[in-house]
Amino acid sequence: MSPRQITVLGECVADAFTEPADASNELVLRVLPGGGPANTAVALARLGTSARFLARLSGDVFGRLFRAHLEASGVDLSNAVAAAEPSTLAVAELDAAGQAAFSFHAQNTADWQWTAEELAQVDLSGTACVHTGSLALVSEPGGAVVEEFLATAGLRATVSIDPNVRPLLVRPEVYRARLAHWCALADILRLSEDDLELLLPGTPPEEACDTWHAAGARLVVITLGAGGALASLDGERVHVPAVATRVVDTVGAGDSFTAGLLHHLGALGLLGGRLADLGLDEVAEACRFGARVAALTCSVAGPNPPWRDQLAQLTAAGGA
Repeated sequence: MSPRQITVLGECVADAFTEPADASNELVLRVLPGGGPANTAVALARLGTSARFLARLSGDVFGRLFRAHLEASGVDLSNAVAAAEPSTLAVAELDAAGQAAFSFHAQNTADWQWTAEELAQVDLSGTACVHTGSLALVSEPGGAVVEEFLATAGLRATVSIDPNVRPLLVRPEVYRARLAHWCALADILRLSEDDLELLLPGTPPEEACDTWHAAGARLVVITLGAGGALASLDGERVHVPAVATRVVDTVGAGDSFTAGLLHHLGALGLLGGRLADLGLDEVAEACRFGARVAALTCSVAGPNPPWRDQLAQLTAAGGA
């Protein structure tokens, strides 16, 4: 395995989008493979990073879709668990700006059933960074098992967490109760402005960064949609603008940003420990790269991150 491999742990979700139907009493759904951690793993692999995905993949029709999508993107599924439980389904409704609101069908599905025995079989010797977050950290019975896995992983690898709060499925106070512990486990905390409002309502981003630094996270990055991103490294801040694009929808944009951030830090050889050699200039550069990846994701329907050659085309066309 590559010493720069990034291991992602978390859920695959069938993202179902409504489409026009032939009859008024019908609902047509277009199903795309999604889920925050799965989107991140796909984006990393398409960018050229060696990406391994720790997932529990059902054998149902959605699980087969997930596996084909991940493998076609070059994601390593050698440690994926063949799960007996069904896949998780999320139905998305898009507003006029392309923002998605999801309703989840996730009771007793495959993604949340991690056991200590399953994760004990994972060899992290070639992993520079472990990334997780979203529902995998708060959905039982597997959430506590994932936290224990992160504690072990952090002995040798950089740990990255994206809370990705889903209030329709898990109450925000559940995330709030665990967030300080996650910061103690994590070197990198990446979250959205929506997450910020749910976790620390009314708190300015700079103040939130300081709170999470005090809890243990060295690098905090808050993505602000069209407002770009605020990054804070041990309290030193930099703001990176968004990349202008024609927005089809924003599904998967934050996951793509995270993948771009981690890919760039990995390419610089800065992952693999406690970010001791990381400076604010490298953070800004990595965030600018992440913004480009996110912009391309927003320019197409659904969670469909770009391949590396598409990113090169954006650069050649004058993208930031």
